[in-house]
Amino acid sequence: MICGMPTKFVKTCVFPVAGRGTRFLPVTKASPKEMLPIVDKPLIQYAVDEALSAGAETLVFITGSSKRAIEDHFDSNPELEAVLQQQGKQDLLELLNGILPSWASCIYIRQSAPLGLGHAVLCARPVVGDAPFMVHLADDLIDAKVPCLKQMVDVHATYGGSVLGVQNVPKQDTDKYGIVSLEKSIAPRIGKMSHIVEKPKPDKAASTLAVVGRYLLSPSLFDDLAKIGKGAGGEIQLTDGIARLMQREPVYAFEFEGKRYDCGNKLGYLQATVEFGLKHPSLGADFAGYLKELGRTL
Repeated sequence: MICGMPTKFVKTCVFPVAGRGTRFLPVTKASPKEMLPIVDKPLIQYAVDEALSAGAETLVFITGSSKRAIEDHFDSNPELEAVLQQQGKQDLLELLNGILPSWASCIYIRQSAPLGLGHAVLCARPVVGDAPFMVHLADDLIDAKVPCLKQMVDVHATYGGSVLGVQNVPKQDTDKYGIVSLEKSIAPRIGKMSHIVEKPKPDKAASTLAVVGRYLLSPSLFDDLAKIGKGAGGEIQLTDGIARLMQREPVYAFEFEGKRYDCGNKLGYLQATVEFGLKHPSLGADFAGYLKELGRTL
């Protein structure tokens, strides 16, 4: 691929899932935070569904300790399937079989130490190779008519380069995100980036445009991640690698269409649970009635 030129197909998505999920202790002591359910699907299932809808065929999970449940979730369970078959529960059997399509493959790579998001992405290099790839952070759940990664693949197909999903955040929250500055706008909701800084203090932030857990990246980024060393927090920061990449290739900020829920914190997780519950095809109406009645008693 010529650097910066459009590539029609992006077939690999990387899921960094090695984090400890300490904000949700004790529930995450033995269970991955990515397996927290939003109604009847774990967060990681929403993430995989989004990647598949964007064209991914190879799913690369960068894992750590206590993450075996993720592998089990996407693996087959012949014993359970046989029981459901015997009991005539065809609807549940189809639900299980639909977790992962037959044409998709899962690869699991253990991150040797918690060295940061940049290091986690670098761990995927042997699988990704010399092709553009997606990165999805399952903490950020985005509800959109067109899945967020699919929107970004379409941007990449038109303009090439790397594409970062961004949204405006409150000024006081800039120290929670990678914050980008734009060199110029090239289309509605799309701008060529000039700078990216990891978690700047509000009085130092150049903008309020924050990266929120969706990336479509050039494979040449791996060279940068291998060289940058530790940054903020003593970790290898993905934003630092992207800042170096930007010196050679175009990187675009894309304000996606959709609603984001920060499921990395308890309030965002509860908000997502309520709103997805209200949209659930079989539970939504009853749940709305319950909430309406509950509101009368508060």
